[in-house]
Amino acid sequence: MRFGTAELLRDADRPNAWMLSVDGVAQSYVDLDDPTNLEFDYVRRLGDLVDFLPPGPLDALHVGGAGCSLPRYVAATRPGSRQLVFDADEPLIDLVREHLELRGVPKLRVRIEDGRAGVRSRHDATADLIVIDAFERATLAGGLATVEFVTDVARVLRPGATMLANISDGPGLRFARRFLATLAEVFPHVVLLAEPSVLRGRRFGNLVLAASRLELPTAELTRRAASSPYPARVVHGDELRQLRGKAAPVSDAEELPSPVPPDDVLGLF
Repeated sequence: MRFGTAELLRDADRPNAWMLSVDGVAQSYVDLDDPTNLEFDYVRRLGDLVDFLPPGPLDALHVGGAGCSLPRYVAATRPGSRQLVFDADEPLIDLVREHLELRGVPKLRVRIEDGRAGVRSRHDATADLIVIDAFERATLAGGLATVEFVTDVARVLRPGATMLANISDGPGLRFARRFLATLAEVFPHVVLLAEPSVLRGRRFGNLVLAASRLELPTAELTRRAASSPYPARVVHGDELRQLRGKAAPVSDAEELPSPVPPDDVLGLF
């Protein structure tokens, strides 16, 4: 694989479900019998956000594919959706096509391309949803947290559309604060979902963010997140501005790699 050695592991409890890992770091969980079974907590939060988008099929772009868990979920819960995935790791996508029935997902196309270049190639106001979930060896792929890239994402989104992003961070949340500042530079409405101990800086973990030009359904998200098998906090408004503090947006002029998780949590993402 371009970014490491890939491995497929069958779920002992579900004979047609698989864990895809690269260099020992879990990348995707795919249940071929039930694509709505989202095993990873952060993917479940992304799925919850998709559920609260306006009803009907979606025109969706995904930066980062691997096993394409979320595109499969969108295809199952939003029949008729048209989806395009950008992923730079051709051998990994070939593996998924061969063993995880990727070609059978309705109206899903995968293009082997860098995510920034892929988004740049899209026409203005053509997407209802853009999802950023692209990691290289457990860190967010380069250039996906900058104002320049997020501005391009906003260009491709329709006026009422939504950007979703999965990032990871640890104590201090320095990267998350910078990324929040980046999103706030472009979008007037931003929401963050994360497990409480991650928000308190007690452990390394995933944070899911949503950004839009329109107000997001924070009350509904809060109820869903509180009752989820993976309970999460929903942070928005003044509380989110307080969390962001005086952090500055990230620009293309600087290099700010996302933090590398400690060895003892590798495989949990």
